[in-house]
Amino acid sequence: MRRLIGLVPPGTLAVGAGLALVGLASYVHLAVAGHSLTAADYSALSVLWSIVFTVGIGVFFPVEQEVARLVAARRTRGLPPGPVLARGAAVATVTLGLLVALTAATGDLLADRLFAGNTTLVTVLVGALVALAVSHTTRGVLSGLQLFPWYGTQLGVDGGLRIGLVAVLGLTGVTDPVWYGAVLVAAPLLAAALTAPPVLRAVGGGAPVDWRPLLRGLGLLTVSSLLSQVVVNVGVINAQLLDPGDVATAGALLSALVLVRIPLFVFGSMQAALLPGLSTSAATGDLSAFHSLLRRALAIVTALGVGGGLLAVALGPWLVRALFDAPGVLGHGDFAWLSLATVAYLWAMVLGQALLALDRHRAQALAWVVGVAALALATLAPLSVALRVELGYTVGAVVVAAVMAALLRRPTPVTATPPAPAAVPATTGGTR
Repeated sequence: MRRLIGLVPPGTLAVGAGLALVGLASYVHLAVAGHSLTAADYSALSVLWSIVFTVGIGVFFPVEQEVARLVAARRTRGLPPGPVLARGAAVATVTLGLLVALTAATGDLLADRLFAGNTTLVTVLVGALVALAVSHTTRGVLSGLQLFPWYGTQLGVDGGLRIGLVAVLGLTGVTDPVWYGAVLVAAPLLAAALTAPPVLRAVGGGAPVDWRPLLRGLGLLTVSSLLSQVVVNVGVINAQLLDPGDVATAGALLSALVLVRIPLFVFGSMQAALLPGLSTSAATGDLSAFHSLLRRALAIVTALGVGGGLLAVALGPWLVRALFDAPGVLGHGDFAWLSLATVAYLWAMVLGQALLALDRHRAQALAWVVGVAALALATLAPLSVALRVELGYTVGAVVVAAVMAALLRRPTPVTATPPAPAAVPATTGGTR
């Protein structure tokens, strides 16, 4: 563990603190909403939440990663970051435009099938996607310039605003899910605005950069990122699609998933050190150190997942009712399935970092494609809605981890190069 701590880049503690506050905000947000909304409205908010973080993080976090990588590379050569920011903003804008167009074209269908006919929640969905596009693009610049205190401040302000805004909603007796969804729009946009000065200073300067360095790795990263969010978040959406009349299960599942995925927040702070450590070992040909670090990382996440899982199985049914006022439709067995799935998902996240360190982006993307296919098949099992969702999450995560482990056993030439230190990524399982 000391070695991992030693690998943490400067400023990661500030980022970790901001990430912790965002995590806390997720629990407060859902807890206040759970106690303020009816079961049907909380179900609609749960589906909105899952879509926002599945699509938003899945699509825009890769933009953040690539902008950070290219800005960091230019920084080491004394080149201005402005041209990379311009390209990254253009990619994010085009991607956002496609998502908005698709949402607008299917707005009535989304409202009817997912939001109980509430068309205003479709508008909130668009606003939340805009907010994530702005947040992740600006964070890419902050990360690439190693302005980690600013990066952490944006996360912290986002989390603090969410807590404050939902507290006001709860104290004033607001019972409309639209306002609880609007917090996902206002908080990140205000946080991005308050941390804009260093980003604005990066605008301009230097000749335009080639598109190819930005787009080369973006496609595979987007596939992996989006599908990883599908595995961890799609269960809530599936619950609503499988039985639209069951207004209790979707909300209860989101509350349960928030609890069992607490270890993912811890892994998020560890990941900032893991990828550079694995990449450095691979690039120097020190496979003994590579496999040693990989084994220790797997041991740590296994301990986190099993420890958190045991607590979730023992206390989960009571906690979701006490904290989120969730319907009592999930038992200890449901939490056991969700906890097992989370352990497997943690393995997949670690093994995925190992594949990236070996510059095997295609292998990582392939594993997520196979895992999502397995999830879809498992969800078709003739079981109750909750069990189908839980089985899908478990099978999908286990298959991803197994495929990655098998691919890592194949001999690979060691040609990877150590990445520039990056801020803590958004591997929180979409609970942000």
